[in-house]
Amino acid sequence: MENTSTMPEGALEPKTRLTGKVIKTTIAGAILDIGQKVPGVVHISQLKKEAVNRVEDVVQVGQTVDVWVRRVRDDRVELTMIEPLTVEWRELKPDMLVKGKVTRLESYGAFVDIGAERPGLVHVSEISHDYVKSPGEVLKEGDEVEAKVLDVDRRKKQIRLSIKAALPEPEKILAEVNKAEPKRPRNKKAKKESDAGAAEPHQPELTTMEIAWREAKEKAEGKKGASAKSRKSKAETKKEQEEIFDRTLKNRITTN
Repeated sequence: MENTSTMPEGALEPKTRLTGKVIKTTIAGAILDIGQKVPGVVHISQLKKEAVNRVEDVVQVGQTVDVWVRRVRDDRVELTMIEPLTVEWRELKPDMLVKGKVTRLESYGAFVDIGAERPGLVHVSEISHDYVKSPGEVLKEGDEVEAKVLDVDRRKKQIRLSIKAALPEPEKILAEVNKAEPKRPRNKKAKKESDAGAAEPHQPELTTMEIAWREAKEKAEGKKGASAKSRKSKAETKKEQEEIFDRTLKNRITTN
């Protein structure tokens, strides 16, 4: 709660922290100036957690002390010098989120001080979504943790807590990550090219020089083939002419 001494009495709530100056001590307690229209009163039972025999053993006139509001009356504000619990038993409910500090580790779990009358127990199976063999693998004394209340047994003064219940589930984290990743646009042409590329072995791309060299080679081979064909044609014609000439000569000799 906020530490203030200028709030109107009606605005003071239980557990509000104030600073007061002791102006009088009595057998029953001490009267304080807390900056309000009415004085603050601390009963002897509220000076310390331990039993007090004499008020003067704890506070003296003129001393400045920290106090917390217990109840606001028309003629006074009842105070306590015992720091109140952050969470009362009546306030604890299942699924309630609480924060606390790890105070003790055991083989079966960890005890966490959440500001209640008793620390809460986090069983080893409730520490993480992953498997934990020993609480010491994940936690150490003094760690600040957030947990969810699983169960409250007021009769036995037991509080069961779960750290993993206060954490997002791994499946949800993975789903959020996948949802946040941008999807690559794919059209039919890109899919077709991708499928073709997967089915056929990759062919290295030709450089401009290689393409020009291949074209020149193909042209040269084409001309060479045409030239050879032309020479063959002339040889055949010459041979035919020689055969005709021989037959003509034979015919003349036979006729004579």
